[in-house]
Amino acid sequence: MNADNITYIIAFYILLTFLAWPLGKYMARVFTGKKTFITPIVRPIENFIYKICNIDEKREMNWKEYAIAFTIFNTVMLTALFLLQEIQAFLPLNPQGFPPVRWDTALNTAISFMTNTNWQAYAGENTMSYLTQMIGLTVHNFLSAAAGMAPLLAFIRGFIRSNTDKIGNFWVDVTRMTLYVLLPLCIIFALFLISQGVIQTFSPYITAKTFEGGKQIIALGPVASQEAIKILGTNGGGFFGTNSAHPFENPNIYTNFAETLLFSLIPAAQIFMFGYLIRNSRQGIAIYVAVMVIISMALALALWSEYKLNPLLEKIGVTGENLEGKEVRFGVTPSVLFGIQTTGIECGAVNHMHDSDMPLTGMMYMFLMGVSNIFGGCGVGLVLMLYYIILTMFIVGLMIGRTPEFLRKKLGIFEMKMAVIGIVGINVSMLTLAAIAATTPYGLSSLGNPSAHGLSEILYAYFSAHANNGSAFAGLNVNTLFYNITTGIGMLVARYLSLIPGIAIGSALAKKGKIPATAVSFPTTNPVFVIMLISVIIIVGALTFFPILTLGPGLEHLFLQEGKVFM
Repeated sequence: MNADNITYIIAFYILLTFLAWPLGKYMARVFTGKKTFITPIVRPIENFIYKICNIDEKREMNWKEYAIAFTIFNTVMLTALFLLQEIQAFLPLNPQGFPPVRWDTALNTAISFMTNTNWQAYAGENTMSYLTQMIGLTVHNFLSAAAGMAPLLAFIRGFIRSNTDKIGNFWVDVTRMTLYVLLPLCIIFALFLISQGVIQTFSPYITAKTFEGGKQIIALGPVASQEAIKILGTNGGGFFGTNSAHPFENPNIYTNFAETLLFSLIPAAQIFMFGYLIRNSRQGIAIYVAVMVIISMALALALWSEYKLNPLLEKIGVTGENLEGKEVRFGVTPSVLFGIQTTGIECGAVNHMHDSDMPLTGMMYMFLMGVSNIFGGCGVGLVLMLYYIILTMFIVGLMIGRTPEFLRKKLGIFEMKMAVIGIVGINVSMLTLAAIAATTPYGLSSLGNPSAHGLSEILYAYFSAHANNGSAFAGLNVNTLFYNITTGIGMLVARYLSLIPGIAIGSALAKKGKIPATAVSFPTTNPVFVIMLISVIIIVGALTFFPILTLGPGLEHLFLQEGKVFM
C-alpha cells in the first residue's frame, strides 16, 4: 500500500465530511418547510402533486396513521413492480424480446426494490426490458429511498416536539425527499456519468465480432439515469449483473471515486441533519465520530487482509496483493474502500466480486451489515443507530442509578422495548433463515463452494437481505424458489422491524415534555458518550454474530494460514 492509496482514502473521507455537512443543513431546511435556493423551481411541482393526489400538507399524522401510510405505499409499490415484470413481454421498449420474469424471481425483485434492498437474483441485461428497468426499477429506487427517509423524520420529530402525538405527514416527507434532494442530485450525477462514458441509449443490443472470430452480444440500455439513483439512493441494484464492476456502469477511477462518495453522501448527511433538526449540531458530530471510528477499524483490517495476499499463493512464490475478483482499472484500495462503504452504508453496489476477497475482509463486510448502522442506508441507518443510542443510554442509566434520558426526553419501558425489537428482531430472523438454509438440502444444493466458505456464502446472503444491502457472495446460486422466498421474507421482516418501531418511538417521545437538564445529566456530546456508543455497538454485534462468523470466515482464515483448503 503506497502513498497514493493512503491519499485516496484520506481525500475520500475529508471530501465526504465537507460535502455531508452542508447537505445535512440543506436537508434540515427542506424537512422543516423552510425556503431553499431551489424552492422557486420545485415548489410549484410539489403543490401540483399535492393537488392531484389530494394531499393536505398541513395535516399531520399520529404514529399509527404514519405506519399505515408507509405500509400502503410499500404495498402499492410491490404490486406494481411485480405486475410490470409479468407483462413486460407485451409492452414497448423491449428490443430483445424478453419474456415475463419467473414468478418467484419477480416477487423477490419486487420486494427487494420496494424495501430499498435491491437484492438481485438475476442479471438485468438478460432478464429485464428497458421499460421495466426505467419505470419499474429506477422509479422504485427513488421511492424506496424516500420511503426510508420518512420514518427517520418521524422518529426525530419525537425528540423535537412535546405534548403531541403528531409526527409529520408521510406523503409530504416522501414528496420533499424526492423533489428537493434525490432528483436534483441525480440529474447532476447522471450528466457527470454520461460525460465519463456511462451509456444512455434505447438502441438494441449489438452483436460484435471478436478478434478470435467469434460473436459477442454487447448489452446496452438507459444506464446512466438508473446508475445515478442507484448510487445516491443507497439502492445498489445494477443495470447489469456485474453491477459497478461493469465498464458501462463504472468506467474509470473517477467514476469509481464519485460513486463511492455519493452513495455515502446522504447517509453521512442525515447524521448532520439530525444535529440541525434537534438544534444541537454537536450531537450529530458525536454520532458521526462514532461511525467513523468503527468504519475506519473495519477498513484497516480489510486492507491489511487484502494486501497480505493468500498464503496458499505465497507458498508457490506469488507476490503482491490479492487482486482476484478485482478490476485492475481500480486496484485493491479503491475496491476495498468501495466494499467497506457499500456494506456499511447498506448500498449494495459492488465494483468487484466480494466472494473473492480474503476471509477477514468478508467478515468485516458481514459485521457491518449485521449492525446496519455504520452510516447505514437512506433513513434506516440512522433509525437503527438511534436504537443503539437508546440502548446505550439505558445502560448508562443503570450504571449511574438514574432514569435513562436522551436529548432531555425520558426513555421508558415502551421506548426500550421498541428499540430491542428493532435490533434483536432482525437478527433473530437473519440467523434463523441462515440456519435453515445451512441445514437443509434446499439451501445446500445451491452452494458453489464447500464447508467454511460455503457457510460464509449462505450467511452473506441473509445478512445482505436483512441489512437493506443487496450485495452477494456470487458463488451461491440464489435464483431458486427456496432462496427467492426466504430472502424475500427476510427483506420484508427487516424493513418493517427496522422502521415501524422507530415511528412508534417518535410518537411516544413527542407526547412527553422535555425534562430540565441538571448537573448529573449524562452528557451525550463528549468522548465518553462516543466510547460508550462504540462499545455497545461492537459488544452487541460480537455477542450476536461472532459465534457464527467464527465458523464461516473465521475458520476459513485459520485454515488458510495453515496452508489448508476445504475440498
